[in-house]
Amino acid sequence: MRVLAATKGVEGEGFNPPDAGDFNLPPFIEGNVFATKPILLAFLSVLLIATFFILAARKAAVVPSKLQFAGESVYTFVRNDLGRDVIGHEFMRFVPYLFTLFTFILVNNLFGIVPLIQFPTMSRISFPYVLAAFTFFVFHYVGIRRHGLISYLKGIMFIPGVPKPAYVLITPLELATYFLVRPLTLSLRLFANMFAGHLLLLVFFLGGEHLLQGVIGLKLISPFSFAIGIALTFFEFMVQCLQAYIFTLLTALYIAGALADEH
Repeated sequence: MRVLAATKGVEGEGFNPPDAGDFNLPPFIEGNVFATKPILLAFLSVLLIATFFILAARKAAVVPSKLQFAGESVYTFVRNDLGRDVIGHEFMRFVPYLFTLFTFILVNNLFGIVPLIQFPTMSRISFPYVLAAFTFFVFHYVGIRRHGLISYLKGIMFIPGVPKPAYVLITPLELATYFLVRPLTLSLRLFANMFAGHLLLLVFFLGGEHLLQGVIGLKLISPFSFAIGIALTFFEFMVQCLQAYIFTLLTALYIAGALADEH
């Protein structure tokens, strides 16, 4: 088995371990820097998500079909667990964004373990950066609309009940948290998990393939490398789902904080 996302494997007699270069895939249309596999996968994910939910809702019935039940389950999970329970009574106007965010991240993460694709789109840092920028804009816009620009910034910089001398330290930290740390940690957490997980899978699968081409002793060891790779694939599936959940949950928490009256 060879992971198709890898660009390096066995060269000569030595094993060339996968590295960050394996994530820099060349464009499939020469001269077009936007015609790359990650961008193609992002568009494919939109097509797959739209097709799935259109088919799931096309023949809605009181007694749902399996497809309708699956679609409704995903929507209900996002609406109730990530919208209503986190944001509160105003949650419905944010459900479309949360639902889009969750399904988009989830599908693009799962591409990392789908045969013949085997590349998580979110392992390219530009995609998490853009998603974090959208969330950054949404929760600041919501806060400014709710409280007004001056009151919103005042609530960030001057936390009620804190001794005034403490503002010398707290105010810069709060500004850095809201305008720098939040978007960076939101994006880097998603990117780092997808990058590290995919790199780990490459190591074990490509290592197992390399061992198969060695002497008889190494060939006997190679099944263990493949077995670990398969076990890690299931673990990676859980991480991929969890990261989609965490990104969406934090987005909902930020929106809830921006709406809070005591902000």
